[in-house]
Amino acid sequence: MLAQRHAAVMLWMAVATAPAIAADADTQQGEYLLRAAGCAGCHTDEENQGAPLAGRRALHSPFGTFYTSNITPDPDTGIGRWSEADFVRALRGGISPQGEHYYPAFPYTSYSRLSDADLRALWTYLRGIKPVRQVNKPHELPWYLRSRATLQIWKMMFFEPGPFQPQPDKPLAWNRGAYLVNAVTHCGECHTPRNLLGGFKRLQYLAGNPDGVDDAKVPNITPDRETGIGKWTENDLVYYLETGATPDGDYAGDAMADIIDNSTAHLTGDDRRAIAAYIKSLPAVEQAVKKEKKKKAKQDEYQ
Repeated sequence: MLAQRHAAVMLWMAVATAPAIAADADTQQGEYLLRAAGCAGCHTDEENQGAPLAGRRALHSPFGTFYTSNITPDPDTGIGRWSEADFVRALRGGISPQGEHYYPAFPYTSYSRLSDADLRALWTYLRGIKPVRQVNKPHELPWYLRSRATLQIWKMMFFEPGPFQPQPDKPLAWNRGAYLVNAVTHCGECHTPRNLLGGFKRLQYLAGNPDGVDDAKVPNITPDRETGIGKWTENDLVYYLETGATPDGDYAGDAMADIIDNSTAHLTGDDRRAIAAYIKSLPAVEQAVKKEKKKKAKQDEYQ
């Protein structure tokens, strides 16, 4: 009888503590994903000493200035009244709880590929951080971009929703790298040039963007030997993601320095190596970003 009672107590404890253990694991994974995705860098107005993840950071682009939103769990100015379904809909479909379309300055075009488990982990982590009351700042856009109704047409033209699908003929590490690059760290959002309507030039995937956020010229990171990183080894790229040091003795600057300091340097070594393996396996695209502006008029903007 005593043994039976002991077994029953142990079973009850296991059942009772399982949700807490699961929630703790989700919180840790959510924090890791949030850091990997660079969410704090975009959703924190560091220039004006803003609170972490409370939004209002200005993102200057060729389409106007976008201000990031408050993603703390404040019920009035953040996401405190959101449900988990609202959160998933925002990241998977680019739609707010009120049914409005988000501008693609919010990279839902990449986050759409996140797995159900990772979306749940992010949600769990964000629900547990300190709420900050800070009203979101309206975007500063030209009149013809102020109507969100037109974004539905934009999505029909350029947005392909849906979670990441691994390629069964590729190694696990390659698929992990593809998931990290295309979904979590959303490298293509900055490193792929866009056409006049803001859609990606898919044939120039990761080949650099001369008109990046905050007037940055974002480099070509395809394996092209002359205009990209084709002369880098896989180990060079792994070390760069950890330290910011390039093979020629230079260091990452501007936005990439922040991304390395606050994001990729905190990834596991396996994840950095998976990213490097995936990027080095991609087709080389010849495109020198510094020369791009001179050739821009001759290019097909809708390629």
